[in-house]
Amino acid sequence: MPNIRTSFNRLNILHLEDSPQDHVLVVREFEKAGMAVMMHRVDQLDKFTEALMHTPYDLILADFRLAGFTAMDAWEKMQALHIRLPFVLLSGAIGESLAVQSILAGMSDYLAKEDLTKIGHVVQRAIKAHQILLAKEHSDAELAQSEQQLANFARHLQSTIEQERAAIAREIHDDVGGSLAAIRFDLSWIERHSTDNETLRHLQSAVDMLQHAMGATQRITMNLRPAILDQGLVAAIQWLQTSFTQRNGIHANLQVGPPTQALSKNIELTVFRTAQEALTNISKHAQCTEVNISLSSDSNYISLEIIDNGRGMTYPLRAGQGGFGLSGLKERAKTAGGWLDISSTPGKGTSITLMIPLTPSNPPPKQAKP
Repeated sequence: MPNIRTSFNRLNILHLEDSPQDHVLVVREFEKAGMAVMMHRVDQLDKFTEALMHTPYDLILADFRLAGFTAMDAWEKMQALHIRLPFVLLSGAIGESLAVQSILAGMSDYLAKEDLTKIGHVVQRAIKAHQILLAKEHSDAELAQSEQQLANFARHLQSTIEQERAAIAREIHDDVGGSLAAIRFDLSWIERHSTDNETLRHLQSAVDMLQHAMGATQRITMNLRPAILDQGLVAAIQWLQTSFTQRNGIHANLQVGPPTQALSKNIELTVFRTAQEALTNISKHAQCTEVNISLSSDSNYISLEIIDNGRGMTYPLRAGQGGFGLSGLKERAKTAGGWLDISSTPGKGTSITLMIPLTPSNPPPKQAKP
């Protein structure tokens, strides 16, 4: 946390002034204002630099024009030294243009010497504004650090989730899938060696249930670990479209263009999971009759857009209305360097758009050497 002064009872001020008489007048005005100050006057740029480097000050008061340099030169020197202090111009008439230029450069305030009676108020205002600025910068830095930590955690969490999904998918495929296949062989043997009609009827019912279980196992395994991605992102999106229509009876249109360049696994997985979650939300909440899916890319971006003609959403979303899932999609998009836009109108459907830049931060997989 920055060392921020909380009162103005005693100030240590560096005064950049080549007129001893003007310096004395400034000191007297502080005394009249009831402010205790320690003022050190310098009139050369090198002395100004030396004083800054060896003494802690609360504020800089500076005349604009001095012998051989200006207050702007002193300001730039202070910036080069990475010293942050409120900097008040206390000068004669320098013109509105120079005063504005100085403030835009970052100086705290300007006071004409004819208005010296206001010095106490101007100095207190400048120090207070500087305190607020430092506090805001500190808060912004802490917020940025927290956001970066959250982003890192989100990436780690997504990676962990995908690893767990893959592990569960392998277990289902190897253990459950293997057991179901073995049962299918046994039922086939019974079917071949049985002539009792009642037994065959129950056997056919068991075979039907087994086929349903095997299909569910394959579907769950595919959802957990999209092996279809090994055939490319386009094939994976086409599989999602077909599966969505078959399960829900909702017509899904698909417009897709093949990627113009190789995509990293992270981008492919992000696009696939976004489409998967969006279609899941549509099947649960949208009450629509049609869905349009568009996948396209160029040399700069890959984009996915999914639009339904359902009932739309009302904001803010409550838990159970897809709010958590959509928030998760936004965080997943960030982990891939992209962003997700959601627009919806009650009664007119919802549009979800994912954009991911194809930049060096998202490198494609290296091609194997022949």
